[in-house]
This record gives sequence, structure tokens and C-alpha cells, in this order.
Amino acid sequence: MKLKHIIYAMIIIAFGAFITYRIVENKGEKNKEKDKGKNKMPMRVSGIVLQPQEFSDKLSLSGSIEANEQIDVRSEVSGIVESINFNEGSRVAKGQVLFKVNDIELRAQLGKARTAQNLASENARRAKLLLDKEAISQEEYDIASADFKSAQSETQLIQAQLAKTTVRAPFAGKIGLRSISKGTYVTPETVVAKLVNNAQVKITFSVPEKYSSQLKSGNTLNFNVAGSTASFTAKIYALEPEVDVDTRTLKVRAIADNTQGKLLPGTFANVSLPLDKISNALFVPTQALIPIQNGKKVFIARGSKAKEVVVETGARTEKNILITTGLKPGDTVLTTGVMSLKDDSPIKVSVSK
Repeated sequence: MKLKHIIYAMIIIAFGAFITYRIVENKGEKNKEKDKGKNKMPMRVSGIVLQPQEFSDKLSLSGSIEANEQIDVRSEVSGIVESINFNEGSRVAKGQVLFKVNDIELRAQLGKARTAQNLASENARRAKLLLDKEAISQEEYDIASADFKSAQSETQLIQAQLAKTTVRAPFAGKIGLRSISKGTYVTPETVVAKLVNNAQVKITFSVPEKYSSQLKSGNTLNFNVAGSTASFTAKIYALEPEVDVDTRTLKVRAIADNTQGKLLPGTFANVSLPLDKISNALFVPTQALIPIQNGKKVFIARGSKAKEVVVETGARTEKNILITTGLKPGDTVLTTGVMSLKDDSPIKVSVSK
């Protein structure tokens, strides 16, 4: 029995010694980790001190150039083209005759109508004399008077149709290539040529709705076109009264001088639209920004540690991004080593000027 008790006692003592050893060992490892954290060398990083500056924001947009006035030249009446009075690609004056449709049938109808009108006029005159002498009733006179007015209206109608056989330019401009020849039978559906007034051109473009409050008639903008290094100026003169619900944009139209004819309707325009000036803008280098799930963040220096700050951004320049919320003047934003940093990481900052 004594031997058995001795064995049990030895087992208990060995188990207690093992547990004591593990407790002491774990405390030693924790102390080493703490000492290691205390002795961790700070990371060397670069940073910049934010200084407010004035910034003139601009929007880069795509637009289209349109003629100030443009129509398809057509004839209002059907008939054979009798003469063509313009040269393709030439400039024409307002009211200039462009082409003439044969009007021989209409002139014959006009002669017949005038004869009927003269007869009706004479009958109305005689009826008036007879009415004054009470030789006819008022009703008979009214019939004769109505016949005269009807004949007069018929004459005016044919005169109007006759005038439509001569097609004139409604405004001064440049006429394009014609699609008819002398002797062609034309109808109101036949497009004879295009007439364009491009002494001024319109630039139409759409602006995101968040910028709509900054737009007003009279604002100036710059634009350029493909194949040219020249920069042109235009002035906004009209805005749509509502935002397009599908694109969430506001359509805007500006007008530009084109007396030299360098701008062709139908071409694209690269529009640079100035927005309101920001007097206290804060910019950070693009490499300082770190994308996160709900936006972007940067690291700033606070004492000898790095602190992460969630920010909202605005316009972008070639190297920098505008910060709209999250930072303030005087903050030191870290620009190198940011991908290796964590919140409260020890750092040693070299400030760039």
C-alpha cells in the first residue's frame, strides 16, 4: 500500500511541475512580444503639409457642332424643274432664287380664274344697281356678291401656288450639293440641296446634374476639334429647363463665331467648361490615396504615429486630387509607404516642400 501511495504522489507532483512550467513559459513569451513591440523601429515615410490654394475647376465634355441655321431645300409644289439658279457649294443671299418649277398650267388656271373674277365683279356691280332701284331682292344681290368673293379667293389661291414654283433662299448661307438637274420632276418630298448658315455655329453638350447650379446663360467656354490645334471660344445662350431623367444630365447649347469657316457642322467638339473657383482647395498626390470598400482613405502623421482618415474627393489634375472632406489645412499627409502602414504604426516623417 505504501508503494502505491508513493507512486500516486510522484504523478501528482510531476503534473503540478509541468503546469507551473507552462505558466511561466507563457508569461515569458508575452513579455518578449511586449518588449519586441516596444523596440520596433519606426518606418521612414515621406509626407506633405496641406496648404490651401485657389483652384479653378473645369469639366471636360464631348459635344457636337451644329449649324446656326440649316434646312433641306424642297419645292412646295410638284412639277418639272425649269431652271437651276445656284452653283453647288456657293454662298447665296437671303431671297435669292434657287430654282424654278414649270408653272405653265398654273398660269393658265390663273388666267381662267381672273376671267371668272372679272365676270363675277361685273355681276355684283349690276346687282347693286338693281338693288338700289328695288328691281331685285336682297337675297339675289347677296348671291352675286358671294360669287364675286369666291372667284376672288380662287384667284388668290392660284397666285399663291404660282409663287411657290419659284423657290428662294429663306436666309443667307452656303448651299450644298444638288440632287436634281434641269428637267427633273420634283415633289415636296424631294430634297434638292442643303442650305446652311455657318457664319455662327452651335455647340451642344450635356453636363452632369450636380454641376447644373453653376451654369447660366452668358458663361464662356473653350473647345477644340479633331485635326486642329486651335482653341475656340463660345458663349452659352440656352439651357434645357429640366434634367434628362435617363442620363441625369442637363443639355446646354453655346454659340461661337465661324466667319472664317474653320468649324464644320456635324463634327465633334472637346469642350472645356470652367466651373466656380474654390478659394481654399486642398490637394493630395494621387499616390497618397488608398481605395477602400466605401471610398478612399489617406494616412496622416499625428505625433510619431500614422493615423488613417477616410476622405471624399473631387476634381483630378494631372498629379493631384482635390479633397472635399476629411482633411484640414496643416495636416501632414503621408505619400510614401502607405500600403505598408496600419493605424497607429510608428513612423518617422520626412516632410517634402
